[in-house]
Amino acid sequence: MIELVLNIVLVLTSALLVVLILLHRGKGGGLSSMFGGAVSSSLAGSSVVEKNLNRLTVFCAVIWSVCIVGIGILTKLK
Repeated sequence: MIELVLNIVLVLTSALLVVLILLHRGKGGGLSSMFGGAVSSSLAGSSVVEKNLNRLTVFCAVIWSVCIVGIGILTKLK
């Protein structure tokens, strides 16, 4: 039962990580500049929005890592 829950959380956080990483502003502007045109470009440059996006990405990555370790431990115990 625990392994099933960890697998579901792993799939959800994996998909969320892909979206969050693609939203980051890179050298080329990233996908975050595509959404909303000028409104998004002015918001994407905001340090508050970038900080919140970074925090959310790190939080999601930590949950993803914990799920990976948990699944590994449960697999070893079998």
